[in-house]
Amino acid sequence: MSTRKVVLAYSGGLDTSVAIPWLRERGYEVIALTIHVGQPVDLQAVRKKALASGAKRAYVVDARDEYAREYLRPALQANLLYEGQYPLSTALARPLIGQHLVAVARKEGAGAIAHGCTGKGNDQVRFDVCTTSLAPELEVIAPAREWGMTRDEEIAYAEAHHVPVAARRASPYSTDENLWGRSVECGILEDPAVEPPEEVYGWTTSPERAPDKPEYVRIAFEGGAPVALDGERMSLRPLIERLNRTAGAHGVGRIDHLESRLVGIKSREVYECPAATVLLAAHQGLEAMTLPRDLLAAKRGIERQYAQAVYDGLWFTPLRTAFDAFVGATQERVEGEVAMKLYKGQARVSGRRSPFALYRQSLATYSDGDEFRAESARGFIYVWGLPSRTWAAVGEKRAPGARVTARTTRRSR
Repeated sequence: MSTRKVVLAYSGGLDTSVAIPWLRERGYEVIALTIHVGQPVDLQAVRKKALASGAKRAYVVDARDEYAREYLRPALQANLLYEGQYPLSTALARPLIGQHLVAVARKEGAGAIAHGCTGKGNDQVRFDVCTTSLAPELEVIAPAREWGMTRDEEIAYAEAHHVPVAARRASPYSTDENLWGRSVECGILEDPAVEPPEEVYGWTTSPERAPDKPEYVRIAFEGGAPVALDGERMSLRPLIERLNRTAGAHGVGRIDHLESRLVGIKSREVYECPAATVLLAAHQGLEAMTLPRDLLAAKRGIERQYAQAVYDGLWFTPLRTAFDAFVGATQERVEGEVAMKLYKGQARVSGRRSPFALYRQSLATYSDGDEFRAESARGFIYVWGLPSRTWAAVGEKRAPGARVTARTTRRSR
């Protein structure tokens, strides 16, 4: 293992492009690694750019299907939403990238991995903890956390080192994209009193300009995972990609989130998650039909903890493994089809059916054919209310204003 060889998570953007010569100046041999998780990227073009920036070697991996299968599928089954709003699109991609970084580092005999995260963000924690969990012997280097350069200084540094960077000084936003969503921050978004301008959105139509006619989509689930869209069976990745386009055209999936970052600051983030918004609503709608009340309540508590763990970078931990075991045990009967209505920024369940439905019309109806035994309700209510009734009866025995005191006795020796 070489302590002067480092594998860099390379996106092709400004920070990671500048990181290559910065690391080389400090004596490192840089191996670039680019992971395709659904962002708009030409893998071969990015590979050439990494080599032109000074990388010794450059790996590119199309991991979209792996991302959908190994990360988005369990996230959907667990209805993961951080703070009840954010589908964790960026957070879910980081452990996948980290896993590949460690694999390449071991293949290359590298002693370190590097990433382009700053000291204010959550991703630095995710990459660092991921590496520690999978390969504690590896060092983690975060150039952007150390160099202290502004964006303009980075551009000047890139130009001085002949790094081909297309960054524009006038661009105020920082964006990140993958299959599960698009995130935007910086610029005017740093003022939470200002409505996000239309220019920050790239995946979704403004709800005001969305079609005046609603569109319906039908999603089939097996084992709590989507397997078909509008009657056509397909794997999860193309299903997500199609839903992103369809729901995005109706303005579905815009999220304006004042977020509690792990590092202790509040941050204003704008997300576009069309497919995630539709699929999560559909999955929850199907669970409401197929899971009993006590299990639903227990699962909602686990979901909150699971989402927190993913956000906090704890994917490769026994905690997440235990969460998966619990969630997996709940999904066997989450099977059926859900119809979703897409209209002016909203995605709502319009119908659902399942062979494992706990809903029975013969029990719920107030019309002919009612099989519910109403005469049993009185006895049920008596037993159900017995603790409350007993509590109230004991309280009535006390005189108004009386105080209950405990008597103590002392035994002499």
